[in-house]
Amino acid sequence: MPAFDDIINAFVTLLVTVDPVGLAPLFLAVTAGMTRSERNQVAVRASLIGFGALTLFALAGSAVLKIFGITLPAFRVAGGLLLFYIAFEMIFEQRQERHERSAERAITRDMIRNIAVFPLAIPLIAGPGAISAAILLSGSFAGPLGLAVLVGILVVVIAITYAVFVLAERVDGFLGETGRSILTRLLGVLLAALAVQFVADGAKALLAAP
Repeated sequence: MPAFDDIINAFVTLLVTVDPVGLAPLFLAVTAGMTRSERNQVAVRASLIGFGALTLFALAGSAVLKIFGITLPAFRVAGGLLLFYIAFEMIFEQRQERHERSAERAITRDMIRNIAVFPLAIPLIAGPGAISAAILLSGSFAGPLGLAVLVGILVVVIAITYAVFVLAERVDGFLGETGRSILTRLLGVLLAALAVQFVADGAKALLAAP
């Protein structure tokens, strides 16, 4: 059974990289003109596809790394640097702008029917940062029980994401632009610290390897 601290760190890392609150205004943007029922269908489908993608990488990520001859410590360093870049974007409000451009492209290409798949599920929910985090965390949740706990954490994170989508109008109205900006920056700082820890652990393991 993974340690309680590992479970909390995994939950925080995945929640911050998925960033449900930051996705709320984008969900409203890409589902503009839809009825509440249609929005709920999109939210359900996007959440399920995002969960499936992240679970796949959490369970099979280590095997994929072995196929390409990549060690987990090396991926920890690379993944940690990627997460740090995402944290940098969050702190300086560049990530939201990039996500908004993805949403705009989906609308202009008349992909409303597939909006749940792109851009909501991929790359907004299951983006590079969340996928990297899932693979990194799988190394700390070894064995069937550990992986089951990790999948359980993913279930909670995706359930929160779905709830935010359903309550998107209220969440966006409650936080406002200033509230979103403050929350995003605070989460960015937290993610930066977690990213540094990933890099430090990976570098330590690489240096200790024969």
